[in-house]
Amino acid sequence: MTYSNITRMRSFFILGFPTLSLQYHGPVSALLFFIYLAIVTGNIFILAFVISEKSLQKPTYLVFCHLALNDLTFGTVTLPKIISKYWLDDSIIPFIGCFTQMFFVHYLGSVTSFILLVMALDRLIAICVPLRYPVLISNRNISVLCAFAWFIPMPLLVTIVIQALGLSYCKSNIIAQCYCDHISITSQACGEDVKIVQVTTLCMAMFCLLLPLVFILFSYISIIAVIMKMSSAAGRKRTLSTCTPQIFITCLFYLPRCFVYVANTVGFSFSLDVRILLILLYSLFPPAVNPVIYCFKTQDIKQTLIKKLKTTRIGIDIKLPM
Repeated sequence: MTYSNITRMRSFFILGFPTLSLQYHGPVSALLFFIYLAIVTGNIFILAFVISEKSLQKPTYLVFCHLALNDLTFGTVTLPKIISKYWLDDSIIPFIGCFTQMFFVHYLGSVTSFILLVMALDRLIAICVPLRYPVLISNRNISVLCAFAWFIPMPLLVTIVIQALGLSYCKSNIIAQCYCDHISITSQACGEDVKIVQVTTLCMAMFCLLLPLVFILFSYISIIAVIMKMSSAAGRKRTLSTCTPQIFITCLFYLPRCFVYVANTVGFSFSLDVRILLILLYSLFPPAVNPVIYCFKTQDIKQTLIKKLKTTRIGIDIKLPM
């Protein structure tokens, strides 16, 4: 079946990993399915646990909830289609469906950047001006900031999608990726406006990714400077532990993206399969791992969870003799 020279496309073909042998389709789809299960289970658990425990309903953990909701949505938007490709041999995605997926892929990525900014702001105020923290960072204020994190990218991404929809698609309808993204879609467009749309989109993407990153770097550098000035080693360790989960989560999101960008800039090229794998890893690894970081690197969540497990075990032990 050939998917090229289409003047009016009605659907796109998700290529996935182009050199993957048919015998590995089953194991790959099973692996992706288990990753999706991990994303869904982990992030729903964090949402339910924080909502049900009043002791955890603090600004820091409300930010975690917003990020967990974002991660859950991202996994749900991207993984089912690629799983169905390898499990059910369903590689076709409708034209509008592909653009809808593209919108959510980039929108949710941009929202993550701004939520990480809010996360850094929370730690910056908590460590650098702790006496002002209860006044500046309340549950209400953090909810407003997170609402802005969800809202700011919305008009930008709507503009990007409308611009891409206005292009003429006359090349191939093969999406050389595991999901629809802007580069994969617009590379199949033709006409003089394609370059303008791509440059405009790049500028908007830099705004959504680099602006938060600049503030995040400033925040954690300031935090480290304050920690280094502390006279007590125990105090330094205790204070650093309060922002360790945030640093891990931020690094998981930004470092792989920076690596791929720098590698491409210096002329280090990847094969198509490796490039798709890298993008899939840095897109899906954080949503799967973040709940583990919340549980094992955040003292309040960890202690509350241990307390719950002990209470449950004691309850079972009491009931057994009866």
